[in-house]
Amino acid sequence: MTIDETARPRGKRGPYAKSEEKRGLILEAALEVFAQSGYRAGSLRDVALKVGMSEAGLLHHFQNKSALLAAVLERRDDHARDMIDFSGPGRQTLTDLIELVRYNSTIPGVVELYCTLSAEATSPDHPAHAFFVNRYQDTTSSITAAFTDMERHGQLRPGINPAAASRALIALMDGLQVQWLLNRDSVDMVEDIRGFLSAVATEPF
Repeated sequence: MTIDETARPRGKRGPYAKSEEKRGLILEAALEVFAQSGYRAGSLRDVALKVGMSEAGLLHHFQNKSALLAAVLERRDDHARDMIDFSGPGRQTLTDLIELVRYNSTIPGVVELYCTLSAEATSPDHPAHAFFVNRYQDTTSSITAAFTDMERHGQLRPGINPAAASRALIALMDGLQVQWLLNRDSVDMVEDIRGFLSAVATEPF
């Protein structure tokens, strides 16, 4: 055996690997179902049919339905991270965020799932509570870092606090999603987010 072969990390094997693979297939199927049919119309039965198993078999991979739905949103966040470069310049990160908002407007069913589950998860005993607490902490930290980088390069208006701007942006995004779900013709999420960022930046987005 060569040194390279010894050092190469071994992948997961056996039943655990198969279970993880099946879990991934379930989450991708659920994302597709909710994106196409909506949170209310999309059912676990539809998801189970897509992956060729029973509803009971589907829930075998998750604690309960709420845990499954939280995992679906976590998978959506994984896709979102592929769209946003959090390691680059702050202005580029926020420009990417605008494009994410644009993409979200094409998947109303998943947005509906997020809005509904995040409200329910405010209860500490909800299965998705920890997920949302961590998600808000991570998102706030990442966006604060982007605003801080803009401040460092003179791209943020004087008096704008990066942490406060981050919280305000997240609140605006979440609030706009609810308003958009209620009346999509009266809300342009992309332009409203662009307007906010232009208001706190030295140059318009």
